[in-house]
Amino acid sequence: MINGTNIVASNYAPVDKESFKALDPSTGEYLEGEFQKADTLMVNNALNAASAAFKVYKHIAPVNKAKFLRAIAAEITALGESLINRAVAESGLPVARLTGELGRTTGQLNMFASLVEEGSWVDAVIDTAQPERLPLPKSDIRRMYSPIGPVVVFGASNFPLAFSVAGGDTASALASGCPVIVKAHPAHPGTSAMVGQAISKATKETGMPDGVFSLLFDDGYEIGSALVKHEQTKAVAFTGSYNGGMALIKIAQDRKSIIPVFTEMGSINPVVLLPAILESQAESVAAKYTASITLGAGQFCTNPGLILAIKSAGLDRFLTALGGAIVNIPSATMLTAGIWKNYQSLSANIVAEPTTKLIAKSTAVNTEKVNQSIAAVATVSAKDFIANKKYSEEIFGPWSLVVACDDIAELQNVIESLDGQLTTTVMAEKDELPNHTSILNALAEISGRVILNNVPTGVEVCAAMQHGGPFPATSDSRFTSVGTGAIYRFVRPIAWQDWEDSLLPPELQAANPLKIWRQIDNNLTKD
Repeated sequence: MINGTNIVASNYAPVDKESFKALDPSTGEYLEGEFQKADTLMVNNALNAASAAFKVYKHIAPVNKAKFLRAIAAEITALGESLINRAVAESGLPVARLTGELGRTTGQLNMFASLVEEGSWVDAVIDTAQPERLPLPKSDIRRMYSPIGPVVVFGASNFPLAFSVAGGDTASALASGCPVIVKAHPAHPGTSAMVGQAISKATKETGMPDGVFSLLFDDGYEIGSALVKHEQTKAVAFTGSYNGGMALIKIAQDRKSIIPVFTEMGSINPVVLLPAILESQAESVAAKYTASITLGAGQFCTNPGLILAIKSAGLDRFLTALGGAIVNIPSATMLTAGIWKNYQSLSANIVAEPTTKLIAKSTAVNTEKVNQSIAAVATVSAKDFIANKKYSEEIFGPWSLVVACDDIAELQNVIESLDGQLTTTVMAEKDELPNHTSILNALAEISGRVILNNVPTGVEVCAAMQHGGPFPATSDSRFTSVGTGAIYRFVRPIAWQDWEDSLLPPELQAANPLKIWRQIDNNLTKD
């Protein structure tokens, strides 16, 4: 039986604490196992242990941090089918999807291990002294990134592995030198418990300090709030709804010491279909976007929830093909009953608007299971879209709205009416792109990633990835939550002035054999 006890470096063991069970979203029935709810004393113990661990962990050699991250990946891999099966039962996601997600989870842990080992990510700079400079001498100044302290991570509902207990937030925070306290998502506590135990095992195997990792369970909001309020918390990472993210930001801003809260709060990911590609490829583009809209029951933050195009015969063909495909999309289990209910309500409200025209909705619904998604697409005029803010709100599920514009100027107006997005996409023939630079520039202004002739779903984990965008897509568009750049959320620059080489951090020592720094020699002059 899978049970969950809070993982905290403390002797405190509460007696007769409340517990909760996980639900199978496809049946609505309880799964095996009970998960003990954390309390505020556990929060305090976890943060105190993390603060003590930070004093040690931040100084641990990069090679040993890398071993720790690789050990976590190995322990998670060893869980194999048992982990996949539990995640399937708790999320309703298919085995193939979760098998891929497991590979992404371990892959990004190993990616950060390699990043830490190589070392140049700290951006060490040696700015040499000029003792003979007139009228005043110049000091020797050296700067690098350093970890900020304990990080609180909130598990995401739609990625029970890759954005949860050992996901990208945890991996990047541990790689930076910060201890992590994870608030497990209540929708997949069994999956969280298994991964948390794997991390704890890796912690002991590699000799990491007690408190470098903690895992707390709760099916409400009290523990999450207490974690953000705690003065030992130095940063927060959250992926979820706008309301949830903004609540955490407000808590952090009301603290005595304000801390950064890195939130990803959703996006409708506008897609622009330019005229020439609709004329030549309307049906193939419709097929591609049918798959993207309905992938994973539409439960991706990069789901293409908005499609913009100019009225034409090509657009008519696209709508016919899109509607014909959507009708036959099989239903799929949504992550939770709450997410299903919200999807049903929001999509129904938009369809009920007098200016909305429903193109199609799926009729292939599995009536033997509960919380089943019904894919749907609708259309509205550009004028009505701009006039009604409801149309630009995210609907988390297999939904997309097509906005029909009279001309390019109206299409531009629609883009400029939008808030910040994670992604924007252009579908176009090569020859028509130079004629629409103003559209391309407008899309780049509102998004973190601009895509050409592809779909926004599917986020590559790599050094160049930018998974973030202007508010309200994220709380700080300067950072990414995917890829190696995610590490910079949890560090700050520190400059050292006029220190002896041997007393500096190894990364800043001129004698460092890795030579990972870049030197600025101010004594050099041009002839």
